[in-house]
Order: sequence, then structure tokens, then C-alpha cells
Amino acid sequence: MAQTVNRDAISRWLVLGVIAAILGYGVVKQHIISGDSLLLLAALIPSVILHEISHGLVALWFGDDTAKKAGRLTLNPIAHVDPMGTVILPGLLILLHTTPFGYAKPVPVNPRQLRHPRNQSVLVSLAGPATNIVLAVMAAMVFRLGHLHLTRDHLTWVDGLIEFGLINVVLALFNLIPLPPLDGSAVLERFLPARWWEPYLRLRRYSMLLIIGLAFLAPGHGLAALFDWGIGQWARLL
Repeated sequence: MAQTVNRDAISRWLVLGVIAAILGYGVVKQHIISGDSLLLLAALIPSVILHEISHGLVALWFGDDTAKKAGRLTLNPIAHVDPMGTVILPGLLILLHTTPFGYAKPVPVNPRQLRHPRNQSVLVSLAGPATNIVLAVMAAMVFRLGHLHLTRDHLTWVDGLIEFGLINVVLALFNLIPLPPLDGSAVLERFLPARWWEPYLRLRRYSMLLIIGLAFLAPGHGLAALFDWGIGQWARLL
């Protein structure tokens, strides 16, 4: 057991080192990573971490301590690192001069330990998007309270606040799509008639392909349209 724990700790520190190396190299070679990319990455990491922690906290309130025992109810980013979503994907996007995006390792939840699994599992799933919505609204409120006193010295701070709000809007809407493994699928599964379960389970195997299709094959009518609508609503708060 001790050896397993040590290996996990070493792996996490290695991953953190890779992240630091990518960012450090980009900072030194400014043509590879821009200030905007760093700003987006700085907004993305805490947003994704808080999204995942909220799942575990709500599950704990409802009787499931799986995430707590796994050490996932922490703000330490190392505990939430996913090799693909937290390192490889954002790193590649940075090196390709495009907007960095990614995800954290999902927080473990055991629905059987919930006091009322059928209903509370839906609330556990929706806790992540709800957290992102709250963070986006908070960013807009802080912006509104402080914008009358802005000077040029505050522009970087304001840009970071806006990026933080935008990232959380996108995370909330993306995760509310009712396709597994996204959080919105829990609502669909809760109210799905029994006669539709068999075709739904067959469709579930191809859900990620459907999400990719929405993102890339229908740019004007897929995810971009959804995000544009959500960002427009959030912009009204600004």
C-alpha cells in the first residue's frame, strides 16, 4: 500500500513538472505561448478543480464519502491531475497556438452510498455545472462593482476576471449537454422511460462521437451556437 501511495505521489509530481516545463518554455519563447493563453489556463485550472470538488462535496452531504476517502476534496491541483485532460491536451493546444482547454480527473462517487440514490445522484451530477454558473455570476458581479474605478493598471486584472467568467460559462453549458459522460446525462437518465433504456444504452457507446460531431461538424449550429447564447446571457450581467 505504501509503495502504491508513493508511486501515485511521484506520478503526480512528474505530471506537475511537465506542466511547469511547458509553461516555462512558453514563457521563455513568447512566440509559443501568449499572455492570453496563460490567462485562459490560469482561469481554467481553478474552475475545473472547483467543478470536480463540488461533485464530491454534494455526494458527502448525501452520505457518500468515497471522494473524501480518496483525498479528492482538496484544492491541491495535484490531486485532480488527469494526464490527458490536464497535461497533454492543454499542452498540445498551447503548442498549436490555439485556446488551451482541458479537464480534471473525475471525482469518484458511489451512488449506492447515497441516502436516496435515484434523486440525489442527479443533484450530485448537477453540482459541477451549478458551481460554474455561480462562479460566472460572481465574476460578473465583481466586474460590475469595480468597473467604475478601473485604470490602465487594472486591465490585466479585468481581463483575467472576464476570462474566468467565460471559462465557467462554457464549462457549465458543455457539461449540461445530456450525453454521457457529461453531467447533463444524469437528468436524461433519471426521467428516461424504461422502454427507451435499451436503445439509449446502445447510443451511449457513441456519445463522445456525437459530442465531437456537434463541436466540429456543425460549427454554426452545434456547440458554438450554444456557447454563443450562454456567453450572450452572461455578458448582459456585465
